[in-house]
Amino acid sequence: MMTSWNETRQIEAHLFDIADTGSMLVFEARLMLDNNLADKVIWQQKAYDTIQQYGRRQLKKEIETIHQKLFTQPEHLSFSQKIRRLFSKQ
Repeated sequence: MMTSWNETRQIEAHLFDIADTGSMLVFEARLMLDNNLADKVIWQQKAYDTIQQYGRRQLKKEIETIHQKLFTQPEHLSFSQKIRRLFSKQ
């Protein structure tokens, strides 16, 4: 099941709802008639979802690393104290 670059772009336009109305209608008609195309759309969506989840995990790791540096290293003590005062109950 080989997917052409044009087909990949069409699927992407469909998934992100960025195609013009005419192109979208033609693609949706093709989607109803072609089970292989429907499978490609599903797998491309799964690929985008996986990439997005990976990006979120990476971002969380980076945020946690920064958090650890800011709140545990002595050179950031002043900053850490200011932040804690901002969020402490007064």
